[in-house]
Amino acid sequence: MHNLDLTIADISKIEGKASCEIKIKEGKVESVKFAIAEYKRFYTQAIKDKDISALPQLAARICGTCSNAHLSCAAKAVEAAIGLTVSPQTMALRKLLNYGLMIRDHALHLCVFVLPDFFSKDSILEFDENEKEEHKYLDATFMLKAAGNNLSKTVGGRSVHAPYFTVGGFTKLPTKEELNKHINELAGIRNTVLDLIDLFATRDFTLKMESLTYSAVSDSQYSFLDGDYYISDGRNIQADKYGEYLERIAIDYPQASGYKFGGGITMVGALARLNLAKNKLHPDTKKSAERYLSFFPSNNIFHNNLAQAIEILHAVDSAIDIIKNLKITDEKPMPLVRKEGMGIGLTEAPRGTLYYRLEIGSTGKIASGQIVVPTSRNQIVIEEAIKKYLEDNIERLDNKESVEHEVEKIVRAFDPCMSCVSHFLKVTWIEE
Repeated sequence: MHNLDLTIADISKIEGKASCEIKIKEGKVESVKFAIAEYKRFYTQAIKDKDISALPQLAARICGTCSNAHLSCAAKAVEAAIGLTVSPQTMALRKLLNYGLMIRDHALHLCVFVLPDFFSKDSILEFDENEKEEHKYLDATFMLKAAGNNLSKTVGGRSVHAPYFTVGGFTKLPTKEELNKHINELAGIRNTVLDLIDLFATRDFTLKMESLTYSAVSDSQYSFLDGDYYISDGRNIQADKYGEYLERIAIDYPQASGYKFGGGITMVGALARLNLAKNKLHPDTKKSAERYLSFFPSNNIFHNNLAQAIEILHAVDSAIDIIKNLKITDEKPMPLVRKEGMGIGLTEAPRGTLYYRLEIGSTGKIASGQIVVPTSRNQIVIEEAIKKYLEDNIERLDNKESVEHEVEKIVRAFDPCMSCVSHFLKVTWIEE
């Protein structure tokens, strides 16, 4: 296949849509343009002049999948701007809410989007409940998603766009009895998660990117919500300095923004987190997943799937510990002091680093804001991964359908969320 002209109408099983134009001429990959067509949603404009108390719930509407990650990051930025430190109980509840998100969102990606590739299915809806192994993973899908949803509902009031979450605390607190009910449910899915880890460790795919660097927020508890920023080249950056290393790259063909970081491209997400901080996982997780933690650090981008499976286990183990040790005391959200300031929110959403930078006016209104989502950070990396696959397999590109499928699998490995950045993957191959 020395020259090729191929169009994929839509990359399946990802959050939202994207396009990819691939140009091969005389057996050479001339260009790969992975395009996230960012239809302007004007969120950074929409938040202007809004009161700081309203910002997190407004910003959460950026995404219907990982909305609670936006809640946490936006609130963190507001609280930093006005100098508010939340109570230990509020932080524990925010971690529980986020662990519920990680369980549900990772399960969505792994079970609904990726598993069909293992069984040569177009969709999980094609799984046969009368076939033992397919039935097992259908059950796993619903069990894992339910456990994550239920935990988030108890803590936040809903599994998405949690209404109880607010700047400074929670407007309604769960009871200890309500939380305790989740211990058995979380413990009950643990073996299912271990099965999922085994599956992705033994049956996933391979695409190695030898020179790729990785970056993530990390603290001693692998909480996703706090810590400094670590890069696999050895640099360690304070969270409030993060923006100084961002380099926005205007990409004309998707009408979107890609980002370099510190002068290069770095992958964000579960693979980056495991590569940088596997030693900080919950002790029970490290013990149960010890066999597969030796895979990390890894330069196989498909190990992002395995890393997500391990993070589900970490979220389960960490949530059980918090619930067992948390004593709920009645407390109201901390009062807000509306004053001028600048605040940074830097957290780990399921798909990678999420960044908010807010300027607050003297009356507590948002003067300006910057929001950088993980898929924008991975935009250029995804493009490079597709290009590497094509270059490595140029002599075998004789089946358009199989190449389409491989490109889709590569994109899915990053678990991109176009919902956060855009709404439009069509792939066009140009033959010359």
